[in-house]
Amino acid sequence: MHYGGIRAVKGVDLEVAEGELVTLIGANGAGKTSTLKAICRLIASRAKALSYSGEDISHSQVHELPRRGLVMVPEGRGIFPQLTVEENLAMGAYARGGGDVEKQYATFPRLKERRLQVAGTLSGGEQQMLAIARALMSDPKLLLLDEPSMGLAPMMVARIFEVVREIAARGVTILLVEQNARLALELAHRGYVMETGEISLAGKAADLLNNPKVREAYLGEGAV
Repeated sequence: MHYGGIRAVKGVDLEVAEGELVTLIGANGAGKTSTLKAICRLIASRAKALSYSGEDISHSQVHELPRRGLVMVPEGRGIFPQLTVEENLAMGAYARGGGDVEKQYATFPRLKERRLQVAGTLSGGEQQMLAIARALMSDPKLLLLDEPSMGLAPMMVARIFEVVREIAARGVTILLVEQNARLALELAHRGYVMETGEISLAGKAADLLNNPKVREAYLGEGAV
């Protein structure tokens, strides 16, 4: 994956099995977001293979993927600020039709309270809830989450991670990019560590939590 003449991601090899919650952690600029964007075909990729549900999607169009169940919640949320909460949710159902608004309101009661409110006037945490709920309206098989806790207060971060846990428990496959490495690894089944565009470590999340290099670089602890 390239930005101009700069190669942002080099030879990334990762896998997310059906029903898994896998996290991708690393420092800012490591290539995590670029990896998600390449999977969703939002940026060009020279990947040798990009497989989803056993099919090659390396030449698929961006708009085709949500119809096939691959959905991304981008960093920065990407909501429609001039539309109401309910209109944003309706947009999430557009790709595949249908969508269960009441199911999202059950998961996010605060959104139901604000269903007629213009999305741009919501708090940051409420906007993140809306972004996730909008993605869930398309009933995804694989959900890509890019930095869902960024810029949120600790109490809201806890709620967002609780929701991610609930979504995973429903059987939705999740690939999570997250700046809070500890929370991400405590939640995930497996994890990958990315450095300068490459995967440097991979394994069970519990093992990565106890890895001295991970603890020193990403958990704020001294080497042990």
